[in-house]
Amino acid sequence: MPEVQLPKSGSPLALRNWRVRTRLIALIAIPTIVAVVLGALRVTSSIGSAQQYQVVGEVNTLITQVGELVRDLGLERDLASRYVASGRSGGELDRLAGQQRIVDVSVGRVLSSAKNTEGSLSEIGRRSLDRIRTRLSQLRSLRDTATKTQLPPLPTMEKYSETIAELLQLYDELAQGAADEQLISTSAALRAVARAEEEASKQRGLLAIALERGSFEETEFNAFLDAGSKRNSERAAFRSAATLQQRQMFDDTVANLKIGRAEFYIDRAVLLHNNAVGVASSNNVTGTRYLRRLDTGSNDDAGRWFDSISDTVDRLHQVQKNLGVQVATRSTDVASADRQLAAINIAIVVGLLILVLVITAIMAGSLVRPLRRLRGDALKIAGQTLPNLVRQLRETDVSPDKLRVPPIEINSKDEIGEVARAFDEVHREAVRLAGEESKLRANVNAMFVNLSRRSQTLVERQITLIDGLEQGEQDEQRLGNLFKLDHLATRMRRNSENLLV
Repeated sequence: MPEVQLPKSGSPLALRNWRVRTRLIALIAIPTIVAVVLGALRVTSSIGSAQQYQVVGEVNTLITQVGELVRDLGLERDLASRYVASGRSGGELDRLAGQQRIVDVSVGRVLSSAKNTEGSLSEIGRRSLDRIRTRLSQLRSLRDTATKTQLPPLPTMEKYSETIAELLQLYDELAQGAADEQLISTSAALRAVARAEEEASKQRGLLAIALERGSFEETEFNAFLDAGSKRNSERAAFRSAATLQQRQMFDDTVANLKIGRAEFYIDRAVLLHNNAVGVASSNNVTGTRYLRRLDTGSNDDAGRWFDSISDTVDRLHQVQKNLGVQVATRSTDVASADRQLAAINIAIVVGLLILVLVITAIMAGSLVRPLRRLRGDALKIAGQTLPNLVRQLRETDVSPDKLRVPPIEINSKDEIGEVARAFDEVHREAVRLAGEESKLRANVNAMFVNLSRRSQTLVERQITLIDGLEQGEQDEQRLGNLFKLDHLATRMRRNSENLLV
């Protein structure tokens, strides 16, 4: 039998040559990998966001320390300016020295906190921090200049204000990179309050200088008006950024009798200055001491003013601290929520992987096991069962209908089950054909046996007749022919016997 030429299978890497398990793994692995990658990106984003909000909390801690230093340094500036305006008399020096010690403690806290937080700042913030360190290192020199030289009051204030302005620039680092709207708006409100506090402190120092002298110089008055204008602008910025609850907190905090008195002093000082300028220009008079009796209920205008506006500054600082607490709380909450979201995403990704692995194992098993059984049973039928049945049909007279053809033990209704049933049909058809072949052989055998027996009977009769003729024949020639005829008949009988065998 000639060898059957199978079709070429092609390259081992061809898709049709892949194992079923490999195809299933490839089918499920690709979307699984995509889902895992997307989940990993989300986890990374959540972790990065949590770290960013943790940085916001660290920066807020530094800003809180900076806010304390700004308040303390602003008070030192105003006391120093008042001291200079009073002719550097010894009465204000003790209070100024005490405030300087407080500032030194605040400077130490800020520098210590900055050392731990510097890595959380942006490049601009780190450069600003370097300038602040330089300014704070020059603070002793600035104090000596204010107390031991003849530097006028306004330049003294401006020197201090330059350092405070550098400190306030750090507020821009708060909520950098944050995406939470509430945190961003609260940080903006905090910056506005901090700058409004600084402008109120400037007003405190400028009017204290004028009250010590009894009048404003024009540059001092312009600076006083500018500070008031900026303070109102920052207050408007606060109200624009703050929530309703934060605005209510501001109104409840920055409101009392002293604050109202300070606002009255501001309006009264502006009115007296404008009136004095009008009178001086019309009468050609200069150098009048018009800032007297701002409050008719007291003779100590400078003291009452300083006390009243200081309460305003302190109340603004209290609002700033409350907003700082809100920033810290919000950043902690958002960071915690992002970490929790990252943990949930990790759990989802891990659960997805486990689920995919389980589904892959179940699906692969449901396909591979029946295929293996189908292959094994098919090879067993081709190599053992079918040859044994054919041999049994050839060697016995059993009917093909009485032979049991065992089916392949796959009872599923999918394509694999259909292939198994088709193979069972092929098996039964092969047994049927083997049975028909056996019947055909039996019929042929019977036909030859019948033919040989009939021929054998006739040959026997022929030999008997020839024997009778040989006994009565006297002619030698005829007798020889009868012997030849007897020999031929004997050979025919042998052929019939051979055919029967």
